[in-house]
Amino acid sequence: MTKRAYKERFYPTPEQAALLAQSFGCARFVWNNTLAYRTEAYQQRGETLTHSAAEKRLVALKAEYPWLKDVSSVILQQALRDQKAAFDNFFNPTLKARYPHFKAKDGRQSIRLTRAAFRYRDGEITIAKTKAPLPIRWSRPLPGAPSSVTLSRDRAGRYFISCLCEFTPEPLPVSPNTVGVDLGLTDLFITSNVQKSGNPRYLKRYAAKLAYLQRRLSKKQRGSNNRHKMRRKVARLHAKIADCRRDAMHKATRTLVNENQVICVETLNIVGMLKNKTLAKAISDAGWGEFLRQLAYKADWAGRQLIQVSRWLPSSKTCHHCGHKIKKLPLSQRHWHCDGCGQAIDRDINAARNIETAGRAGVACGATGSGAVA
Repeated sequence: MTKRAYKERFYPTPEQAALLAQSFGCARFVWNNTLAYRTEAYQQRGETLTHSAAEKRLVALKAEYPWLKDVSSVILQQALRDQKAAFDNFFNPTLKARYPHFKAKDGRQSIRLTRAAFRYRDGEITIAKTKAPLPIRWSRPLPGAPSSVTLSRDRAGRYFISCLCEFTPEPLPVSPNTVGVDLGLTDLFITSNVQKSGNPRYLKRYAAKLAYLQRRLSKKQRGSNNRHKMRRKVARLHAKIADCRRDAMHKATRTLVNENQVICVETLNIVGMLKNKTLAKAISDAGWGEFLRQLAYKADWAGRQLIQVSRWLPSSKTCHHCGHKIKKLPLSQRHWHCDGCGQAIDRDINAARNIETAGRAGVACGATGSGAVA
């Protein structure tokens, strides 16, 4: 058994939308107020606010601000638990998480509810302080009752619910195929069996329209309704770009997992690559990190092997046919001829084949399971 989040969209009634707006605001206030108190206590007095002290302080906050009692107390308590988790991640040296930041009113809003604050019955979810269930557009039935739900509203004004449920993944039938995958910018990924995915470049496709809307937004008066409407249009276009990119990645990773038993990929220092000002925008638009993340959990659920090959492997500069290695290979040079065997080599396909060879060697040496390193 493992836990999985099922994210669906819902369309609240006016009464539910008003309650959600109030809940988002109260949770945001508790988060920001507690974070400011934590930061001030440490910087000025050297004190550390524990989670139990923060919960006791919440009682005083509710007495000082009575409108906090208009929403479910679970929402406020969960905001403190989420902040504790954020600080735990910040102090964990292996995660390298940033210091928790304040939440903005015009950003993405979210609240988390445990079973004490919602009811799941007959495929419908009803949250505390409401009588009617949420009008959710279910794309698939849940495998069981959710242990918690997260309600969110993005900057485009869309509402989503994420249900955390336990489910048992079903491994796919064993496949005889092994593939090496090389990530790129001209093509999002290139496989060792000479498959090039292409790169839709969604951000570049909508760049002109996005720039036009942002110019119009910059001319609107701050605080005006027209500025709010224009900001919503910009957010909708950003949401469209993100949705297109996410949909393409899910389809690509699902195909790779379904067709191959062993998938070999190269570990990449994506954070370091983003420091290249020339390529940072293209790398972000390609979404390499999300692509590898989806491959990892889908391979794990499907019983596939995901082998991670060292980033220091000279996959592009080593001839797959004879093993001859050239000294220099500029990024702009996409094809080259091997001096050892005379083969005409496509840089990306050659790299994918070398990654597959290294991954096979790793499997032969005992690298097993999803995420194994060769």
